[in-house]
Amino acid sequence: MKGFRTLRGKTRPVRLRDRPLGARKGFHPLHGKGVSPRTAGTALRSALMWAMAAVTLLPLLLTLGGSLMGKSELTARIAPVLTGAGGYAHMTLLPVLPTPEQYLKLLLDNEKFLSMFWNSMRMVLPMVLGQLVVGTLAAWGFAHFRFPGREPLFMGYIALMMMPFQVTLVPSYLTLHRLGLLDTPWSVILPGAFSTFAVFLLRQFFRTIPRELIESARIDCAGELTIFRSIALPLGASGIASLFVLSFLDNWNLIEQPMVFLKDQSTWPLSLYLTRIGESNTDVAMAASILTLIPTVLLFFYFETYLVEGIQRTGIKE
Repeated sequence: MKGFRTLRGKTRPVRLRDRPLGARKGFHPLHGKGVSPRTAGTALRSALMWAMAAVTLLPLLLTLGGSLMGKSELTARIAPVLTGAGGYAHMTLLPVLPTPEQYLKLLLDNEKFLSMFWNSMRMVLPMVLGQLVVGTLAAWGFAHFRFPGREPLFMGYIALMMMPFQVTLVPSYLTLHRLGLLDTPWSVILPGAFSTFAVFLLRQFFRTIPRELIESARIDCAGELTIFRSIALPLGASGIASLFVLSFLDNWNLIEQPMVFLKDQSTWPLSLYLTRIGESNTDVAMAASILTLIPTVLLFFYFETYLVEGIQRTGIKE
């Protein structure tokens, strides 16, 4: 860049390096060089994201560190919280003497924990499978079939999805009682398998499939089942994977439904085990929390790519 400077009636070009440092565009007084607004904005967003990630991960890291502490060390660190005495808890990320004692106690000496773990698996997997089957078929129908009352019926789905569990608690309890399903795993599995969230999520995803592609398949004499199997399922793989992950995470952490519908503790899932650990067993509670978290974390990282792609495509308008 060049400017002009007047000197004794004459003008001569002025180069950028001849100007004062503070007058240069984009000059940063600390760095001594130019910083573009885009670079500064990217750095600010990165700093905010790292700060939010640190705040989010801090409780998990403290729980992981507490699960590796001995009972005496952990009790000494959080005694003001447990006893109500004055002062503050002083947790650290790393224990003084790490020990796997709590994990060994849960995995080798606690039959109740392992029993509830498999109870959770026996409940969650059928619920997820039911949501995938029912939700995929219903969502495809709402997305690409036209029939009278389609929009009001779908709005009814949305209304049901927005209702909290407390609103439908009494009707669900009475229905399950009449069917003789109370105090059995089916009292949790059947209502969960017909979740309205699955229909909502997959409908939004199936609407992104071009209608021209479906019409061309019909012109080639493809039946509706063939179209669903050959077009909807392959193109909807990322959305179905997203539903699988979100559904597993939601059902793995169920507390209210098992607490209301299941009275026999031998049928309880793992989520209820965490609520029954007393304050005197905080070390066991932290280890149990980490073990409960492992399946969901592994599942999330395995399907992370599908999950991100599926959520992005559900926002694409038709």
